[in-house]
Amino acid sequence: MSRRHLALLALGVVAVSFASILIRWAEAPALSVAFYRNAMAAAVLLPLALVRHPDEIRGLTRRQWGVALLAGALLAIHFALWVPSLSYTTVAASTVLVTTQPVWVALIERVMGERASRVAVIGIALSLVGAVVISGGDFALSRRAAFGDLLALLGAVAAAGYFVTGRNLRQRLSLLTYTGIAYTACAVVLAIVMLASGRPFTGFEPRVWGLFALMALVPQILGHTVFNYLLGHVKTGVIAIAVTGEPIGSTLLALLFFQEVPRWTAFPGGALILAGIYVTVSAQSRREPVAPVD
Repeated sequence: MSRRHLALLALGVVAVSFASILIRWAEAPALSVAFYRNAMAAAVLLPLALVRHPDEIRGLTRRQWGVALLAGALLAIHFALWVPSLSYTTVAASTVLVTTQPVWVALIERVMGERASRVAVIGIALSLVGAVVISGGDFALSRRAAFGDLLALLGAVAAAGYFVTGRNLRQRLSLLTYTGIAYTACAVVLAIVMLASGRPFTGFEPRVWGLFALMALVPQILGHTVFNYLLGHVKTGVIAIAVTGEPIGSTLLALLFFQEVPRWTAFPGGALILAGIYVTVSAQSRREPVAPVD
């Protein structure tokens, strides 16, 4: 890896680590947070795609449009589940559980008939045991915390579905075209859900609007989009392993800004999950790239 790619990788990890902190600071409805994070990012990336790659967009087939829109819908489900989890459980538990995405990708592939190695299966098992340790400890503490853990875990599954759905399409499309369409589709789905559930689009303080913009810029564009860019230059396994540093960054930031000390189950459970991700990604990267989304 070049120094430039290493710097971008570090930037992406730091950027996504700020996601949970910015969400907590906003103190806005979860769906509103998820919508504006993606809508503002799409407002930047989609016009750039239209200007720089008009022929590519016009040349998309119906199937490619369908895959891109489905990927965006799954991304919307991911955010609609994960963002609310931060209101129920700790930043440490939420970010550790949502970072299990590579493990769920491997599991989905196995269900779809793709053979997984014994090492990958061991990694999946380690991560699932770690998730049980974290959620089990939280359930003993409160059902509220356990519910937040469940939302984060389901958010990881949705993110894995997003990656599995769009991975082949991403290899055929430019970064701007793919992310512009996916983020726009995600925002549209979230807007429909907001309208149906009566969640507010307006009425926020200037401070909250500023935090929405920061979420779009930092974790979404400097985080997700940078990782998507790096997929074309470095092994996906390297990115996936690097992103497991997000829970560490988020936990330290939560301790700094909110004085939020992780529950004891986050340490053994988190260690098992991170070990499982490392084992799974190392095995999978030898045959098919796997990368987390959050």
